[in-house]
Amino acid sequence: MSKIVVRQIGSPLRRHPDQRETLVGLGLNKIGRTSELDDNPCVRGMIRKVHHLVEVVEATV
Repeated sequence: MSKIVVRQIGSPLRRHPDQRETLVGLGLNKIGRTSELDDNPCVRGMIRKVHHLVEVVEATV
């Protein structure tokens, strides 16, 4: 299965609690942290929910 690397670029302060929980679910909780995750529809949906707080650094095949 391919992997994607996600980096947090925005702060979860003053955000809806669901967005904070989504960041924790992605393995992120501080600006600049990265997390390597499986590329599947569930993870893509989580990234879409907090797209303004994260960036996809690289996608490996």
